[in-house]
Order: sequence, then C-alpha cells, then structure tokens
Amino acid sequence: MAHIIVVGNEKGGAGKSTVSMHLATALARMGHRTCALDLDLRQRSFGRYIENRARYLAQEQLDLPSARLLALPDLAEGDLKPGENIYDRRLAAAMAAAEPESDFIVIDCPGSHTRLSQVAHSLADTLVTPLNDSFIDFDLLAHTDTDGLKVLGPSVYSEMVWNARQLRAQAGLRAIDWVVLRNRVGAQAMVNKEKMGRALDALAKRIGFRVAPGFNERVIFRELFPRGLTLLDLRDIGVKGLNISNIAARQELRDLVKALNLPGVTANF
Repeated sequence: MAHIIVVGNEKGGAGKSTVSMHLATALARMGHRTCALDLDLRQRSFGRYIENRARYLAQEQLDLPSARLLALPDLAEGDLKPGENIYDRRLAAAMAAAEPESDFIVIDCPGSHTRLSQVAHSLADTLVTPLNDSFIDFDLLAHTDTDGLKVLGPSVYSEMVWNARQLRAQAGLRAIDWVVLRNRVGAQAMVNKEKMGRALDALAKRIGFRVAPGFNERVIFRELFPRGLTLLDLRDIGVKGLNISNIAARQELRDLVKALNLPGVTANF
C-alpha cells in the first residue's frame, strides 16, 4: 500500500504547494516511486509544477527523477451509484489506479473547504499543515484569548481533521500522523514568535499533532517553478557553487523530511 501524504489547510498563502513540490521531488530523487495529485482544480500550482518539470526536462534532454502526476478521471453521471458523490468516485478511482505502483502519493489540497479536500484528509497517513508564524493563521487551528496565550478551543480546520480521524478509526485504519509546519519563522527572538510557540505547543497536546520546522522565506523555493525544478536539481543543471541561502534551504528541506518520519525514508540528499 502506498503511504499517502496530504498537504493541507483551509487558508491560502501558507506554502502548501511549495511544500508539496519539494517533498514530492525529494522523495522521487531518493528513489521512491512517487505520485502527485493536485486537488486545487482551479489554481493547480502543484500540477503545473509537475507539468513544467516534464516540459523542461524534455526540452533540455535531461533525465531527472520526478513524481508522476495523477489526474482525476472524468466520469458521467450515469456511472454513479444512487446517492454517490461524483468527486468521491473520481478521487477513489485515481487513488486505486496509483496505489499499486506507488510508494508515496503526495496530495496538495486547496486553501478552502471542498468536498475533495475533506475526503483526501480522511485518506491521509501523514497530514502536513504548513502554517505561517502568525496568529491570523493560527486562528484556523484554534481560537485564543485576547493576549494569545490561552487556547479557548479548536477552530474549523481542526474540527475537519478530527472528523477525518473518526472516519479512519471507524474503518479500522491507522491514525493520521498530523504534522504542523511553522513556516516563515523570524530569526529574531520576537514576542510574537515566542507566543506562537507556546500556543502551538499547548494546542498540540490538546488535539494531537506534532510541530516541525518548515521553510523560511527564500527566493530559491519559488524561482525555479517555471522549469519545475527545486534546489535539489541545481547541480544536475550545471550550478556548481551553492550560496549560503541555498545551502540553508537544502538543510531546511532535509530537516522537514526527517521530521515527517516517513516509512523507509532517510533524508540522504
């Protein structure tokens, strides 16, 4: 069975597609059979990244490890059972076709609540939730008191994850390993940074997730998108001297892969 990694939250701009791109490429480069599925049917940043990569590699006659892009199959209403949701059926068909040939399936969810995203969360073996280091983003997970120190209760996204966990438990599946990534954390020891850390630690114990370091704000995480490349591909395209920022970015990706503790994966890149 493939290990399913879902990258999601219900807020845009948190870095979901960036995490998906780099995680899928890292897994492929480590020799794991990796598939990619983009459930943001409108924006398709993750899907377009995989397509950009295939086009660039063909253009430059390069053979680099890559994730295989999955597509949701088209279905007619007549193919559905009475009361069956078409999106449920399309997602199930895509997963059934990919699982026998995959070690990992990385699913990028949209920054909004959709039926596809809801179902994908219930399929997750590992759920990765990127979060900007801001109480605006934290509000998606939980509500706090006015000084940001006391967690008053879970918010909408946490409740959706709870429902997904309940569905998996009812089906006899293993529990979701939920990992919240702190993205764009400032280097200085600011008051907001300390408050966010305390609030996340308190919420992690309350609703059951792990906190891991994400990506800092670095150009290298974005500038290679038109070619479908990542910082791991730089040497393969002739870039020999990595600058300090690129080396730090590589370490951040390595730390992320280690923190996820995926089965059979060592961050040897």
